[in-house]
Amino acid sequence: MKIDKVFEYDISNELAANIQELLNASFPEIYPKNRIYFKQLPHFRFLAFNRENQLIGQVGLDYRVMNLNGKPLRILGVIDLCVSQNTRSQGVASTLLIEIDKFSVGRNIDFILLFADNRTLYLRNGYKLVKNQCKWLKIDNETQITNGIGFEAIDELMIKEVGKIDWSEGDLDFLGYLY
Repeated sequence: MKIDKVFEYDISNELAANIQELLNASFPEIYPKNRIYFKQLPHFRFLAFNRENQLIGQVGLDYRVMNLNGKPLRILGVIDLCVSQNTRSQGVASTLLIEIDKFSVGRNIDFILLFADNRTLYLRNGYKLVKNQCKWLKIDNETQITNGIGFEAIDELMIKEVGKIDWSEGDLDFLGYLY
């Protein structure tokens, strides 16, 4: 397996078509059919390829400041991690998460953050479930129009500490959209 880091603005039309196919197969009921992002473009992606150079997994990453209880934190957000149906349970997703860990070492990143319906993979890879009251910019994924500000505790919120700051309960302002 080969892992490439690709900046969003460097994705060719052919690669975009392959990413679109993977995303639609992985999230068939909800993913837009006409683009390779759900609400907003990630900054970059890690892409996993098999020996035949076929795309078998992908994860988008978004780097931004968020505010936790009045303190700014540097967050690397994990977006749309997915693996092709025929290569699941072969360690591809864990390999992508390890690649994110390696990328984060020595960088100005306090936490890796994600949302997970199924937490098993992430718990195995060192993530923990956190409880915070979240605030975010609500974007309609179909019309791509801002619909206001959301306030809610989100049960799927998980983090991994990669810096020297401790996470705490309380108010988390995303200072942007929800992944």
